[in-house]
Parts: sequence; C-alpha cells; structure tokens
Amino acid sequence: MTHVRLLALVLLLIGMHAHAADAVYGGELQGFDYPYPVAHYGFTSQGVALDMAYMDVAAYRADAKTVVLLHGKNFCAASWEHTIHALHNAGYRVVAPDQIGFCKSTKPERYQFTFQQLAGNTHALLASLGIDKAIVIGHSTGGMLATRYALMYPQSVEQLVLVSPIGLEDWKAKGVPWHSLDQWYEHERKTTADSVREYERKTYYAGQWKPEFDKWVQMYAGMFAGPDRDRVAWNSAALYDMIYTQPVVYEFGDLRVPTLLISGDKDTTAIGKDFAPPDVQAKLGHYDTLAREAAAKIPQCQLVTFADLGHASWMQEPDRFHHELLQRLVK
Repeated sequence: MTHVRLLALVLLLIGMHAHAADAVYGGELQGFDYPYPVAHYGFTSQGVALDMAYMDVAAYRADAKTVVLLHGKNFCAASWEHTIHALHNAGYRVVAPDQIGFCKSTKPERYQFTFQQLAGNTHALLASLGIDKAIVIGHSTGGMLATRYALMYPQSVEQLVLVSPIGLEDWKAKGVPWHSLDQWYEHERKTTADSVREYERKTYYAGQWKPEFDKWVQMYAGMFAGPDRDRVAWNSAALYDMIYTQPVVYEFGDLRVPTLLISGDKDTTAIGKDFAPPDVQAKLGHYDTLAREAAAKIPQCQLVTFADLGHASWMQEPDRFHHELLQRLVK
C-alpha cells in the first residue's frame, strides 16, 4: 500500500471514529465541563422549583464593572469561553448564566417561556449576587433577551451590547408560517450532531468550518442524544415558540441605555426559514441591511459590522471581535 493510500485510509478511519464518537450528555448537560466553576441559583417560578446554573468569574479589583453574558438558542454559557477570558483579562467581573430550559439549568416539564420571565429570572440571579448594575451582552436569542432586559430594567443596565441578535425582523409578519408546539417538538427530536453542524456551517460561519467549532456542536447536540432527549426537545420547542411569537423589533426605539450593536453581514439566521415558501425565504435574514435598520431605530447606538463574518463572529474570529468589543465597552 502506498503512503498516499495509507494516509487516505487513516484519515477515513479518523473521520468514521469522530462520527461514531458523537457526544452523549445528560439533560442538564451532565458530562460536559465548563471552563470556569459552575454555581447554582435555586428559586421557584410558576410553582416549579428551578435551578439556574451560572459562572461568576471574579475581577482583579473590588470596584470593577460587571459584564453579564446572555447566550443564544443553540449555545450555552460555556460558549462564551474566550469572551469571558478576554473580559476577565481586561479587568471585568463576568457572570454567564444558563437560562432556564438551556444547558446546565433546569428543563421543566411545563413552563411558560417568555422573554419577560427569563429577564426576571436573570434580574433575580444578579440581585442574589449583589449586582445592581451591569453591562449586558446578548448574542442571538440572548440579544432578544438582553433587549427585553434593558426595556424592563433600564436602571440596571450600564450598557447594552447586542452581538448578532436575532429578532431584528418579525418573521411571522414577513410570512413565516406558524408551527405548533407539537410540530416544533417533532422537529427538535430529529436533532443530531450532523444536522447542527451543517446548519451552523451555513448560517453561523458563512460556509466556513474550523475543527474547534465542533466542541460546541457536540455540547448542544449531545443533550438530544442522551437519556433525557425528549425533555430537552420539548424545552427547545417551547423556546422556539417564544422566539417566534415575541418580537422585540417594534420596541427598539424605546431603549434608553447606551447600546452597541455588532453584526456579521454574512449572517442569514431566520427562525422558521426552512418552513417558509421560497418567496418568503428570499426576504429573510439579510443582516447586512437589518443591522443598519436596527441601529437607526435605537437611540444612543453604535454599530460595528464585519463584512466577511456570520452569526457567530465572536467564535469565528475571536481576536478581531474582542478587539472591537473591548475598545467600545464602558470602562
């Protein structure tokens, strides 16, 4: 066997092994390690005892400002690993929670998910930590949540940072058909590492892929492969219903806090896009336009765009992203 054929066989076997070794995690992401110690905030909401996991990375100085990181739908607090490191090195205290229904936090059998409820949960967590004011950074669905948080608690937000937020358009108003919770549930039960990887490659990374991205694919998809897959899928379905039915785009003009909007022009994320007819699909997810329209609606808004990056610019080009972020954060 020639060296070329031997190398090809080795690469094939490695690829087969990687596929066969897709991760399997528990319903609260048991088995996946976070980059910093995980703490837990226990509370009761809607008559249900809940546990909210979070990382609280202390600053070097007692008088340091606090940054709160709100993750996206297909992400977890751990996905902010490099951002937490960059912020910590810049002198900030960093709090990164997993929202209820996500990752290491409780996935209740029944819960009315609203952005108001998640914002209230987050505000209560911060109060329990003695934090009355913070810089709030939200990515993707976390951007919708951060917007709602700033609308509800403007006195608690020193600066709002929206990183490739979804919700810059109203998908229902643009023609994306409604899906019932049962339909979303059946859709989410089909989630695999392969389906997540392909979706993220096309949507999040502008058709590019790096091996380090797969860690986050395994993190997310592993919960759908585990023993609690049905409960995970149900929570995911309920969260998609929340995102689709609770737009924030109409309230951007009501924001009263300094805002930084960071967006990748190659982002094409749109909830329910695959369910829409072709003529509707063609109108969705044009963030090169949507980000500029949103910035024009938001008072006190700075806009930073990356012409060549997609939905996850902070993972796609972390050094570049953090350079732009840190020079614009409140010191």
